[in-house]
Amino acid sequence: MNNLNDFSLQGKVALVTGASYGIGFAIASAMAKAGATIVFNDLKQEFVDKGLAAYKEAGIDAHGYVCNVCDEDAVNAMVAQIEAEVGVIDILVNNAGIIKRIPMIEMSAADFRQVIDVDLNAPFIVAKAVIPSMIKKGHGKIINICSMMSEFGRETVSAYAAAKGGLKMLTRNIASEYGEYNIQCNGIGPGYIATPQTAPLREIQPDGSRHPFDQFIIAKTPAGRWGEAEDLGGPAVFLASDASNFVNGLILYVDGGIHAYIGKQPS
Repeated sequence: MNNLNDFSLQGKVALVTGASYGIGFAIASAMAKAGATIVFNDLKQEFVDKGLAAYKEAGIDAHGYVCNVCDEDAVNAMVAQIEAEVGVIDILVNNAGIIKRIPMIEMSAADFRQVIDVDLNAPFIVAKAVIPSMIKKGHGKIINICSMMSEFGRETVSAYAAAKGGLKMLTRNIASEYGEYNIQCNGIGPGYIATPQTAPLREIQPDGSRHPFDQFIIAKTPAGRWGEAEDLGGPAVFLASDASNFVNGLILYVDGGIHAYIGKQPS
């Protein structure tokens, strides 16, 4: 029977991509509190520096690296540097991602490719870089940050939905291909999370009413609220810990119940 020690990440090295702020920062912070040593990357030194300052303020001794996760050579170099300076990566969280909200017929192929590159190709590249050392060590945890759009379609997010749907299947394939090496690959599908990026969608309107999209999300969510980034910390720690050693290929939707709910009947 599992006990609380199974949820400990003591002695583990966790790489969380794009974790200078937001969801990645919240997940990394939760893992740090569970005992993990945190490593993260961002595109520019200024972003890494801001992230390091935020972790320091939170009492976390994190390690930051400048790296474009779409660049395979750069990723391989970063992983080698982390192994030399911090240790072999036990936990990978593929968090870095972008979205472009453009109607499909107005979206250029270049924009579509960019979203696919960051949201699907990059998780492939980073996972590919860390798996060999996980195999040698005899264990590993990979968590891909999927999305509601791994299951649903919606206006203006054709590239994002295509990428996140692909990431769901990449998650299942990594689980299938490397489960025999004691590597578990699962996904987390956040619901609608209150972040600085979604703040404009939650602003109170001049007449005192809620933003139409805010009303839509609240009506579709049984929990009756937006999620907080911290709501993702517990599920991430679970999937990174020994408590989930027989959980593989799962997409855990942390969405306040949206997937279970058809919505309210119009009055």
